[in-house]
Amino acid sequence: MPFIRIPFFLFLLLFSVESSAQKGTINGYINDAESRLPLNGASINITGGKGDNSDMFGKFNIPAINPGQYELIVSHIGYKTEIVPVEVKPDLLSTITINLRRSDLDLSEVRINSKKTSGLSTISAVDIKVRPVNTSQDVLRIVPGLFIAQHAGGGKAEQIFLRGFDIDHGTDIAISVDGIPVNMVSHAHGQGYADLHFLIPETVEKADFDKGPYFSSKGNLATSAYVDFSTRDFIESNSIKTEIGQFNTKRVSGMLKLFNKTNERSRQQFYIASEYSATDGYFESPQDFHRFNLMGKYNAWFGNQSQLAISASTFDSKWYASGQIPDRAVQAGIINRFGSIDNTEGGNTSRTNVNIRFNKQWKSNWKTTDQFYFSRYKFNLYSNFTFFLEDDINGDMINQRETRNIFGYTTTALKSYLIGNKRAVTELGAGFRHDDVTDIELSKANRETFFNNIQKGDVKETNSFAYINQDISLTEKLNINAGLRYDHFIFRYRDELAGAADFSKQRKGTVSPKLNISYSFSQKIKIYLNNGIGFHSNDTRVILDNQAKDILPKVYGTDLGVIIKSGKKLILKAALWHLYSLQEFVYVGDAGIVEPSGKTRRIGTDISARYQFNKWLFGDIDINLTRARAIEEAKGEDFVPLAPSFTSIGGLTAKIKNGFSGSLRYRFINSRPANETNTVSAEGYILVDMTAAYRFKKFDFTLSVENLLNRDWREAQFDTESRLSFEANPVSEIHYTPGIPRFLKAGVAFHF
Repeated sequence: MPFIRIPFFLFLLLFSVESSAQKGTINGYINDAESRLPLNGASINITGGKGDNSDMFGKFNIPAINPGQYELIVSHIGYKTEIVPVEVKPDLLSTITINLRRSDLDLSEVRINSKKTSGLSTISAVDIKVRPVNTSQDVLRIVPGLFIAQHAGGGKAEQIFLRGFDIDHGTDIAISVDGIPVNMVSHAHGQGYADLHFLIPETVEKADFDKGPYFSSKGNLATSAYVDFSTRDFIESNSIKTEIGQFNTKRVSGMLKLFNKTNERSRQQFYIASEYSATDGYFESPQDFHRFNLMGKYNAWFGNQSQLAISASTFDSKWYASGQIPDRAVQAGIINRFGSIDNTEGGNTSRTNVNIRFNKQWKSNWKTTDQFYFSRYKFNLYSNFTFFLEDDINGDMINQRETRNIFGYTTTALKSYLIGNKRAVTELGAGFRHDDVTDIELSKANRETFFNNIQKGDVKETNSFAYINQDISLTEKLNINAGLRYDHFIFRYRDELAGAADFSKQRKGTVSPKLNISYSFSQKIKIYLNNGIGFHSNDTRVILDNQAKDILPKVYGTDLGVIIKSGKKLILKAALWHLYSLQEFVYVGDAGIVEPSGKTRRIGTDISARYQFNKWLFGDIDINLTRARAIEEAKGEDFVPLAPSFTSIGGLTAKIKNGFSGSLRYRFINSRPANETNTVSAEGYILVDMTAAYRFKKFDFTLSVENLLNRDWREAQFDTESRLSFEANPVSEIHYTPGIPRFLKAGVAFHF
């Protein structure tokens, strides 16, 4: 897909400089009326069309306004809209502070003027307010069109599907929490492995996401999308929650303020959150799953000028798994769909994070962010996908393990200013991430016996980057955003099995340009055109083994979309998009081999709608259609295995003032090719889930039902060649993990 090649900053020549003399400026701050904390993302507009969005400090600025009397309209999702009269005088700065009061969500107050061209930030904010989030899996499902599948007992990272990609465990989606990258590069199990289970769902405050390789602040792996989760800076009350469910499921979580201090100049709080969960699972062989999470976060605001956030978290989990079962074993009655061929799969994993972030508003109008993070990570997984294909005596179980330290630093600087009377924003960013992985290993082993190593060594991988992002409003309606990013990688690997004493090394850099254009016809309709180049790095081990011809394969993307606010109750977004990948390189960590493939093209459409039927009832629907094909293969042999072509998610959510709330939701994915010739299919499914809650004084009572209709469905599915112990010859067919049957869980929470 050819990229629209406009030299960086050329658009600055597209307009003439106009004088802003005799005109005035309005700036100020938007705060929460109760907490007095800055509100990021508020929409500020004046009569006549000019407007702005508040930044992380709650600050906004509307320059070059003709003198006169105006009404300032300020809105934010979940807050009551305020209309404030303001007088603009020639060559003067009018400063105002507005405190917004919280209210029930009302879509009539939502305005389509976000600086983010695709408008998904608006969709995200609505979804966070109305959708129930009970698990870390629910958190990921906030992204429209994103599907996940679990196939290793609940302790392994989920398999992800989005925009016609089988993303595996994170190869083509960049996920972060409070700026800490979740993805693991050159991971023992697969490139970009993203285990989000260290995130406690009750601590999530918002999710920032968007699709495509169009954002210069996002680098490696951000090809189909990125997702940035933010945890709460402050909690309003202490809480403890207990849940029990079928299959011996139990969970306890809580949040507690240990320090809370507020005065006119600052607000500080330190809270801790924790979670313990356990279950036997719905399989015949108990999973014996256990996970413990602990997080602490200190946050301090000093006026509207600076913010310091320090957080630390740790989690540990262990489990058994029944693995993926061959369809022929179920059809022959050897096992039922909840049985297993090898029930000793599973493993244990842990991660500890430390994160320090400082935001500063300078008198020069520059805004800076400096962040340092560290992660200590351990991974140990036992899997058996082929049973007795390779070893008819001991079986084919493998063990993957690694220990990793991650160090990272990011700095950004942003300033808004005028060029003539044209609003412009410049953002500069730079940083690095260093992964130090010891004893990254693939071995033939089971839980009792080690047989031999297949791969073993140490990886050191460093990614340094810098970017510039320029935003300019050519008119009140036309906005152009251009970015340029450079990433430089140093890959190092010491192959212990080859007897290497030193690290072999290779360097590679890549440039990623972006160009995004949006035009707002009004505050109710906007169109946008996004263009960009992204990439994902390949595994260090195969790069240095010369198996990867393209170290940093590029993805070229284009989105053409429209966002409509129809009437007072409907938000509609539709996009046509195209992604062209130069190489679908796949490293199979389970076998320590490379599955090379060539160029692919994905074309699709995304449709999202949010509708408010009345003050207490909301509806949402997402429809995603995709055609994914390999370009260099013969017709009929060009299918991309497991690429979803039709998915849809939607539901109804009710929030009633008497304390009752609930939702009824569905998710659908159609049958899709499981191999390149589409001779084997992965079965589609449609599921219905329900949640209900009631708040009585300081208590919350909850009930959730997954798979309400008790459908038989297959969660993870693969076309795999395997051999059972009594079979003379191997068989290639669908192997799958059965999806959860109807599952009831109830809980009670106490706030104090």
